Amino acid sequence: MSIVLLLASISIGISAFCCALFFIRFMNSLEVEEDESDKENTASKLSLSMRMTLPMVKFFRPFASNEAFESRCNYLNIRLGMAGLSDAISGKDFLALQFAHIFIGFIFYLLFWYLGHPLMGIILGLLQAVSPMLWLNSTIKKRHLQIMKALPNLLDLLTLSVEAGKDFISSLRDILAKRKNDALNEEFTRTFHEIQLGKKRSEALRELSLRVNHSDLSSVLNAIIQAEELGVSIGELLRIQGDMLRNKRFTLAEKLANEAPVKIILPIVIFIFPAVLIILIGPIAMQAVNMF
Repeated sequence: MSIVLLLASISIGISAFCCALFFIRFMNSLEVEEDESDKENTASKLSLSMRMTLPMVKFFRPFASNEAFESRCNYLNIRLGMAGLSDAISGKDFLALQFAHIFIGFIFYLLFWYLGHPLMGIILGLLQAVSPMLWLNSTIKKRHLQIMKALPNLLDLLTLSVEAGKDFISSLRDILAKRKNDALNEEFTRTFHEIQLGKKRSEALRELSLRVNHSDLSSVLNAIIQAEELGVSIGELLRIQGDMLRNKRFTLAEKLANEAPVKIILPIVIFIFPAVLIILIGPIAMQAVNMF
């Protein structure tokens, strides 16, 4: 009987953890419909749960401004730049936001401890504390995936424009004006504006590479910079880079498809197989126990 209670307790704990994790991910992915006046508000790029916690940042900003957290703030600035959120929130404010979430997680723990469920309080408190960093890492991963998918098509369009006689900047301007506003379009639009304001093209492209920190994009930008410095034709270079990235994308898709049967084994063994086993063998085992 004790084994049954232990298994039931473990199952309840796993279920509670999964429900809490689902709720946190749902709140982070939830978006609010914006009107035209809200589009200029850069804070709208944050998730709904973080925007609800944003008013608490001013109370924790003095702690985040401490010199002991300077390296952490610099690291967060780099990560926010990779996520395209450097204009929405600074590293210092994001660290203060993390402190606010830790405080809310502690409140959850005290509440559930008072209600007699300390384990649930610990689970919810930990999830609340780590949710900002989980959301940031997820945003970076999604943004890099968008860039990887869109980059070969952008290179093909640039190749056609350059080989038709246009220069690189004019081709980039025309293509950005007609493409949808995805992650790659945002980064190149920012770089194009920097070039228009007088920054050297090679310097702007290097800053783009450092800001996004994506291997495929960095290789393309470095090749363009070297071609500009050596006087090599950019059209042929863009065509080669586009073919390489497209082959890499197909290879990655085949790899993920081949890994799917292996990855599905673990959920089947943990969640599906025990339930099927209990349904099939449970009645027989109960009858055997009653007989003896």
